[in-house]
Amino acid sequence: MSTWPDTRILDLLGIDVPIIQAPMAGATTTAMVIAASNAGALGSMPAAALSIEQLREALSTIRQASTRALNVNFFCHQPPPADAARDKRWKALLEPYYRELGADFDAPTPVSNREPFNEAACHVVEAFRPEVVSFHFGLPEKSLLDRVKATGAKVLSSATTVEEAIWLEQHGCDAIIAMGIEAGGHRGLFLSDDLNTQIGLFALLPQIVDAVSVPVIAAGGIGDARGIVAAFALGASAVQIGTAYLFTPEANVSASHHHALRTAQASETALTNLFTGRPARGIVNRVMRELGAINPAAPAFPTSGGALIPLKAKDEAGFSNLWAGQALRLGKETPTYELTRELAEQALAKLN
Repeated sequence: MSTWPDTRILDLLGIDVPIIQAPMAGATTTAMVIAASNAGALGSMPAAALSIEQLREALSTIRQASTRALNVNFFCHQPPPADAARDKRWKALLEPYYRELGADFDAPTPVSNREPFNEAACHVVEAFRPEVVSFHFGLPEKSLLDRVKATGAKVLSSATTVEEAIWLEQHGCDAIIAMGIEAGGHRGLFLSDDLNTQIGLFALLPQIVDAVSVPVIAAGGIGDARGIVAAFALGASAVQIGTAYLFTPEANVSASHHHALRTAQASETALTNLFTGRPARGIVNRVMRELGAINPAAPAFPTSGGALIPLKAKDEAGFSNLWAGQALRLGKETPTYELTRELAEQALAKLN
């Protein structure tokens, strides 16, 4: 494929089509990454929910199956200080559900954790030398970022505001992902936790394009070729697509998540902090409706999910996170390789 109106991302990342398969912790599998990469896109492996050994195993599997460019994605949050009082208040708020569902309220609360990018993760990057390393919630400290860059990896990170995009460029990003509020999963916000700063992709993308000199990747609400064409019209050099890949057979989603993706309406997603402590977009379920999607009682990221684990075991649909973006109704039952090629071919036909 050729004649894309902007080839900066293709040249920068060494890919054939300007599509990044979004790194979706829990749902992304090595099979998805391999298929997306072999279709000419940038396959992305999320590291946030994996142990170091699991990450090494996943990257070994991908490297053995594909020689194409690979993106490894990490979170950059600061682990919160312990707050036993807040944890106790949060679990007390959930106590009626424990009683109703027959979960053991007095048992120790399971631990819900996500590791930020650290020394151990940096060693993995240095060992596997992925062509791209992407971050969420900003960037790691300079010493670690310098080591990542020393491997030759191109660095990406998500911006949810123009201010974040400018900050990311100033701190060494090779390209920036403009993340509209339509996007599923965790918001990448890091300069402010004020949700009033979060705007839609059509407003955000051209403003970021105008504010930075590096290429910009559009993310949020893009589920078909029309969205890709619109993103290019607004100045994007590529797109990042997540929810559409949740419909592929390579996606690792629970039975409840699978059902919700295929039956929920586009209006049935919301930003919620209940499951991790940070705002993330998912399909509205029982606990979101009854406690409010954003509840100030939820402990800080990434700890709030621990108290929900026993409830999820009893009622998965009602108490688990069902991440999805607002374009979920554009999803189709198509394998990852075919989906990627179809999106690229249809978009290119519309652009030419």
